[in-house]
Amino acid sequence: MIESQLKKVIRDVPDFPKPGIIFKDITPILKDPALCRDIVEAFAERFSNLEFDAIAGIESRGFLFGLMLANRFNIPFIPIRKKGKLPAETIAQTYDLEYSTATIEIHRDAFAPGTRVLIHDDLLATGGTVEASAKLIQQLEGEVAGFSFIIGLSFLKGEERLTDYSKALVTLARY
Repeated sequence: MIESQLKKVIRDVPDFPKPGIIFKDITPILKDPALCRDIVEAFAERFSNLEFDAIAGIESRGFLFGLMLANRFNIPFIPIRKKGKLPAETIAQTYDLEYSTATIEIHRDAFAPGTRVLIHDDLLATGGTVEASAKLIQQLEGEVAGFSFIIGLSFLKGEERLTDYSKALVTLARY
């Protein structure tokens, strides 16, 4: 049910950010507070048997529902940001993009060793950014408890890159 609701609202934007790409835009979801609550509850139901201590959201759209989920579960929210955006001491992970590389960071004191972290982002495509996020969690001696996404682009096979970190993966709308 949530998948059909989402697919009615998610907007396709052709040729963004470059020609040939069809961008899946979640901003129309944000106009509907009831749908936002339904999304959070759908994740809560699917993760009811998973133990985790914190939620890490990936910049920037991963912050939107990542923070809502953390509030729903009454646990800390951890931002994972692009290089140079966090003010305190960080650790970094560089990963490959299609024609370049990117670097993300997390605060060195984001959580204590042994913390079980659920990683959230709005969309799973190739999985590069999410895998880099999982590596950051592990560098800080945390455990990747699972992953959550509003949208998954199954044809890009991003899930395959994540199973070594956790088998707990929830995607609400698959394309």
